[in-house]
Amino acid sequence: MARQASKYPTELELEILKVLWQEGVCSVSQVRKALAGVRDLAHTSVMTVMSIMADKGYVARTKQGNRHIYQAVMAEQDMSSNMLGDLVDRLFNGSAAAAMVNLLETNDLDTAELAELKQLILSKGKESTS
Repeated sequence: MARQASKYPTELELEILKVLWQEGVCSVSQVRKALAGVRDLAHTSVMTVMSIMADKGYVARTKQGNRHIYQAVMAEQDMSSNMLGDLVDRLFNGSAAAAMVNLLETNDLDTAELAELKQLILSKGKESTS
């Protein structure tokens, strides 16, 4: 039985999306160059993956001269919210609090990060009592 296709990008697709979110509209060559520090991929490999991403609806492809240019269809914040929401639903039975407790217990945060989280929690607490 074939594995069900994921509704979220693969690891490489996500790396490509990060390049597009940071740089905006890019050619395959520009994406390949941006990924060079992380992955050494052939031009044809990047082109194939980006073509698949266009078919999946992750990127929009436009012909410009003799090449295609690509841009992300979904904003980074929207993608991260969707992926994180799915993870919280599947792994933590929909409990954002359980997910946050797990993150706090398994990661080291510096003082500034803790202060930022504390402020956000206080702010959310005030919103829910209003």
